[in-house]
Amino acid sequence: MPIPEFVVALRAKIGHAPLPLNGVVAVVLDDRDRVLLGRRSDSGDWALIAGCLEPGEQPADGVRREVFEETGVEVAVERLLSIEALELSVAPNGDQVHWLAIGFRCRVVGGSPRVNDDESVEVGWFEPDAMPSLPAHQARCLALALSGEGDPWFADPVSPLG
Repeated sequence: MPIPEFVVALRAKIGHAPLPLNGVVAVVLDDRDRVLLGRRSDSGDWALIAGCLEPGEQPADGVRREVFEETGVEVAVERLLSIEALELSVAPNGDQVHWLAIGFRCRVVGGSPRVNDDESVEVGWFEPDAMPSLPAHQARCLALALSGEGDPWFADPVSPLG
């Protein structure tokens, strides 16, 4: 998977030390409310479309860009789903990342799904009741996107709801 140039420049200075990065997660729905997933080239797992924001990029612009880059699909962003700090992740090369994941519900407005870069080996539509296993934060985004609730979710360790 291509590493953004700004991350390469930062890694040259900090090595494998933890790096805070902002990412977007897209729950992309078609007119039948099927969910667009990509099979990741690094793990072989199915996942929602996601990626890293560029410095200064608005999250809604970033999610549209990521979906198009990875699948060739154009989307309209419908609403914010969640904002969540994820556990420290460690890449196979030792790079450590603290992701702030911003989830969005999106609707297809153009294009046909295809593998559009090297981050996926396959893309496809899934019925909500026939989804493969997803990481917890992505499963939460999916549940929020399919529910009728409009309020975004965020972790609040002080609140009994968080």
